[in-house]
Amino acid sequence: MARNINPEEHNEKRNQIIDAAQRLIYTKGYQQMSIQDIQTELGISKGAFYHYYDSKAALLEALVDRMQNQALAFIQPIIAEPQLSAFEKLTQYFSTVANWKTAQKDYLLAILRGWYMDDNAIVRQKVVDSGMERISPIIGQIIQQGIREGVVHTQFPNQVSQVVLSLLFTMGERLALMMLALLDEPDLHARQTGLAQITEMVAAFTDALERALGAASGSIVIFDTNILKEWLEPESDTSQPPTMQPQHPHNEKEISE
Repeated sequence: MARNINPEEHNEKRNQIIDAAQRLIYTKGYQQMSIQDIQTELGISKGAFYHYYDSKAALLEALVDRMQNQALAFIQPIIAEPQLSAFEKLTQYFSTVANWKTAQKDYLLAILRGWYMDDNAIVRQKVVDSGMERISPIIGQIIQQGIREGVVHTQFPNQVSQVVLSLLFTMGERLALMMLALLDEPDLHARQTGLAQITEMVAAFTDALERALGAASGSIVIFDTNILKEWLEPESDTSQPPTMQPQHPHNEKEISE
């Protein structure tokens, strides 16, 4: 006989595992964290873990999905603000996401060091597809507003949001990989060269974005490269979770199979 599943209880227990994984990633790093560590943290069996996540990669996907939800929660008020112009919304969208990521830099770096492993290629693609589906309508709203304001000029208003997101996702991946390389680079001159390359790359993607939108040159700021200084500071040794990483208000009750 099939087992009846209570959706609320099921989600609650999945979130308990995600919360434990967040703490362990923050203190140990994603690559060093094992499923056994999560079992020990929560006092559960291997079977209990696999009942909710069929692999470590599936857990990683859930962690990134949670981050996407949190980022969208910060973005929605910007999109709904009637006093902001289209490009003001776009600029605030970019800056809000960048500041949100910087506020939890150490946690994100702990994930990123394992994110680009070959084993996680399928997860990365699934996350990109999910992000396109979630964010494309938001970008589409801004583009439609820009068209009404006469600052966006495109023959493809229904498709250009996906073009914009493709540019942003590609830039984000290149930026992350270059930042990780810089963090591991001990030579000061090489770091300075790397920073200059990142600045040039951001400028190139900004130009491509403005051209895709038919916008005036210099009308959009994708990324303030000054924020890179904060990312290149030494990672902290604190074991506390990032302050802008909301936790689910549940009790740490044992997860049973």
